[in-house]
Amino acid sequence: MHALIVVSHPKPGSFTHSIANQVAEGIAASGAHSFEIADLAAEGFDPRFSAQDHAFFVGEGKLPADVAAEQARLDRSDALVLVYPVFWWSFPGLLKGWIDRVFTNGWAYVEEPDGRIVRKLGRLPVHLIAVAGANMRTYARHGYFGAMKTQIDHGIFDYCGAPVARSELLVPDERSHEAHLDTVRTIGRSLFAG
Repeated sequence: MHALIVVSHPKPGSFTHSIANQVAEGIAASGAHSFEIADLAAEGFDPRFSAQDHAFFVGEGKLPADVAAEQARLDRSDALVLVYPVFWWSFPGLLKGWIDRVFTNGWAYVEEPDGRIVRKLGRLPVHLIAVAGANMRTYARHGYFGAMKTQIDHGIFDYCGAPVARSELLVPDERSHEAHLDTVRTIGRSLFAG
């Protein structure tokens, strides 16, 4: 089994990158499974939904080559792991743009002429690992985590049929960074279990 780990943070030495690396280490330690890390910032992925993207969306143009390459990575994968810092109670713009561009009509879902949606990503379990800057009291008091789950888990992945196997929010609390790293290493080891 193969996992695509997508990390979205501009600084290579960030805690977000450490999290992604520990998920990968856990996958490697699990035995016969493999992974690929897609570092969107380092790879220079362009998150802007361009005129070419729009032309493809309305059926008047070709799929951009960089989008086709990302879809091919996902097609080779048995699981998708997104590792990202929470910016404004959601994904960073780079990751949101990746989803906007890559999860296209015809590939991630099909909108039928009668308005019915055919979900096409049922084979791709998604594991979300968000790195928070605020504590859990703030998320609970304002309902932010619930709003994120509605927007991301349901609004994006359920729409495409991709089951969200895990939605983890790592918050700064009494746990050390090392405890969070242990948690995500365990996530990596158990990614393909059962």
